[in-house]
Amino acid sequence: MRRVSRIAAAGVATAALAVSATACGGTSSDAAGSKGDGKNKGVAIAYDVGGKGDQSFNDAATAGMDKVAKDLKIGKKAVEPTDGESDADKAQRLTELAKQGYNPVIGIGYAYAPAVKEVAAKFPKVTFGIVDDATIKADNVSDLVFNEEQSSYLAGVAAAKASKKKSVGFIGGVNNNLIRKFEAGFVQGVKDTDKSVKIKRQMLTEKAEDGGFSSPDKGKEAASGQIEGGADVVYHAAGLSGQGVIEAAAAEKVWAIGVDSDQYKQKALAKYKKYILTSATKDVAGAVYNLTKSVQDDNAKGGVVRADLASGGVALADSNPEFKKMKDLQAAVKKAEQDIKSGKIKVKTTL
Repeated sequence: MRRVSRIAAAGVATAALAVSATACGGTSSDAAGSKGDGKNKGVAIAYDVGGKGDQSFNDAATAGMDKVAKDLKIGKKAVEPTDGESDADKAQRLTELAKQGYNPVIGIGYAYAPAVKEVAAKFPKVTFGIVDDATIKADNVSDLVFNEEQSSYLAGVAAAKASKKKSVGFIGGVNNNLIRKFEAGFVQGVKDTDKSVKIKRQMLTEKAEDGGFSSPDKGKEAASGQIEGGADVVYHAAGLSGQGVIEAAAAEKVWAIGVDSDQYKQKALAKYKKYILTSATKDVAGAVYNLTKSVQDDNAKGGVVRADLASGGVALADSNPEFKKMKDLQAAVKKAEQDIKSGKIKVKTTL
């Protein structure tokens, strides 16, 4: 979830190195090493909105980068976005990483699509990855996408089963096609489980640059309103803003459902974890790891790499012991998962 720069810094120590949006050097593809024929320095990722420390989407990418760098004994580098940046700024960032000898170079979030398309054409021997976008058709670009609607459906099943007030909420960061997939799956999961459950829905902003993915205060305000209106389970797909959703749920002692990463396990959210029922996860870490390994093994291929429930690329976490105690809920989630995998349940991507 995601996407322009982090407004509320999360203050987590990191091995990632920041790169200025006004980095020096041109974008010529014939600069030294610019075609990827120098020594490979390892994997580089360019963060989406919220940056490192969002406890969600970007942190999942960081985990994948850290693990593959350790396992394969290669270098790594991560760079932050800047407030109000343009596609040209993103392209400059990716260009610098490619020139420096990193391979693969991965844009974390669909906002990087124009930049990845432009820069990949200039560096044909460098493998590029982009998470949450499947629009780039190039031999050296891997489109890393997920069936988020499937895990969101399971979140809807869990919410309907856990709600005592027959009222649940959904909070999306930005009103776009990606977040509407989360919303659609969640709503379908709730309604297929219990048609009597009411669903409150809200998108924080219309555009990412207005802070929908990077403003915990916006998330907290929205969640507080839904809880005041009767919701006792609130699911967010809002990146860093989701921390505010979880904080509001904990304050009112109702359930929150996290997203992307298993938010019950996030250290920065430890004081709230008692109220994080589950999380609809997607294996961004695995996508970063697998793409990097394919480059190291010299068998990287371009095209769409899609992860779903069947592949384990999306899932519903069960880390909270309270979740494991809810046998009826667990049975309903397990059945729904089986039915999605078998094709009996077709999860919608739009309402």
